Amino acid sequence: MKKVLVVFGTRPEAIKMAPVVKELCRRPDEFETKVCVTGQHREMLDQMLEVFDIQPAYDLDIMRPNQDLYDVSARILLGMRDVLRTEQPNLVLVHGDTSTSTFAALAAFYQHIPVGHVEAGLRTGNIYSPWPEEMNRQLNGRLCTWHFAPTETARQNLLREHVDDAHIAVTGNTVIDTLHWVVASGKAKAPQFGRDESRRMVLITGHRRENFGDGMKHICQAINALSEQFRDVDFVYPIHLNPNIRRPVQEIIDGSRNNVYLLVPLSYLEFVAMMQQSTLILTDSGGIQEEAPAFGKPVLVMRDTTERPEAIEAGTARLVGTDRSTIEQHVARLLTDNEAYRAMSHAANPFGDGYAAHRIADYISANL
Repeated sequence: MKKVLVVFGTRPEAIKMAPVVKELCRRPDEFETKVCVTGQHREMLDQMLEVFDIQPAYDLDIMRPNQDLYDVSARILLGMRDVLRTEQPNLVLVHGDTSTSTFAALAAFYQHIPVGHVEAGLRTGNIYSPWPEEMNRQLNGRLCTWHFAPTETARQNLLREHVDDAHIAVTGNTVIDTLHWVVASGKAKAPQFGRDESRRMVLITGHRRENFGDGMKHICQAINALSEQFRDVDFVYPIHLNPNIRRPVQEIIDGSRNNVYLLVPLSYLEFVAMMQQSTLILTDSGGIQEEAPAFGKPVLVMRDTTERPEAIEAGTARLVGTDRSTIEQHVARLLTDNEAYRAMSHAANPFGDGYAAHRIADYISANL
């Protein structure tokens, strides 16, 4: 029997690794599956563990007040050293581009344990955008033995970096598996905050480090202007807890308008429901570029680069950066031009069919 240790620590990782954990656990004759969490996102991670009914065997609980990337990285590396010595798994599975994924992979490498990378091969080509995620992804590409690429584009990125094609499997993105499960379960419920759900809605998220400062100011100025111009449209913004985000939002956006809703951060299930209700989404997130097209929602990406060019090529997403006038122009067009809206909302989702976890488990079974 193959012993697999699945490691994650943030809310996005939990969302995307949950279907992999569930699929491995459905095969007890093939796999002994255990989960280790780092707690890189503490409260948000705990919510996801409860939603998906996942009981970790190990919790490194790394977060401390005012720590930086050095502290986070060191605590993950040292914590994983002891877990790996105890468990001695045949395979460690990590996800994406977080500090958890990179330093768990490095810890496994130090003990000659093979690593599988879920959502492998995403690249912007700029190691500082997004930061530090792009470098984490590239490091993972060197540390890992098996690469579970969500798309053919991701596979081609890995081949250009001389990864052996025999060690790459194109699986689709596991986030689509999770969305299918959530929708089928009926657990996605929108929060109640007095909004008339018959009105059109622009759903907004923003949290990227590279947008701190002027970028966030320009984003907030654009939202403020748009909410004034389109009084028949609701602008809903669940605000990240980071003060670098909250401060400009609260200082610039006029929350007293009856079409502006500045909310506390939403749970995953609440956010899925809000995506379903939205007209379009304005975001600097990576994962939403994959999720929103599953609901036919156009995505305007407030970044200059994306590691998910498939969404741009398919027409489901568009890069608008953080220039105020550019954001206003693109949002206004989608709210006023039915043909432009239809072209983005009807584009095919390039990120999968909901069977990514099954393909990952099959590959591990055949190759480990």
